[in-house]
Amino acid sequence: MTERKPRKDAARNRQAVLEAADALFGRCESPEELTMADIAAAAGVGKGTLFRAFGDRTGLLRALYEARLEPVREAVETGPPPLGPATAPRERVPALLDALLCFKLDNRRLALALEETGSSSPYQAGHYDWWHGVLRSALEEVPGMADAGFAAHALLAATRADLVERLAGREGVERERLRAQLAGYAARFLTAR
Repeated sequence: MTERKPRKDAARNRQAVLEAADALFGRCESPEELTMADIAAAAGVGKGTLFRAFGDRTGLLRALYEARLEPVREAVETGPPPLGPATAPRERVPALLDALLCFKLDNRRLALALEETGSSSPYQAGHYDWWHGVLRSALEEVPGMADAGFAAHALLAATRADLVERLAGREGVERERLRAQLAGYAARFLTAR
């Protein structure tokens, strides 16, 4: 059985919803207060259309997050150094962490809202498994790395959305300082191996 393509109006509505949600999440101070009704109104569609396309608020958050993440994912999977797969692991690991930190800084409210949908656990999100797999694979290539799986979890903990929000938001740590701190942490971790 062949898979049916979505109707043109459904694809157009989906894109309108993603664009409206993207704009609303970019402007709102408190993502948890943004409702499906708000997004439907901004997109010019009914709430039913929203629920059919995304299932629920979490489904919409995931779709929006994935759309924003796609360019980073492409750079990691097929791009040139320092993110691409041909990069030496001691260079790639810090580059991966920096890319993830920058992504979360650029998408703080959305990342925080998405991680909070998993009962305040980022480990429930599909993108976490992808990041963990990429980082684990790079760490497995580092000579002397004992447990790459655990090491990947430990390094990713430094990029949790709630931590990024606390540091960048409440504590006011500047972007470049956060990036430098994470790079230093990753370098010390890698040279200890």
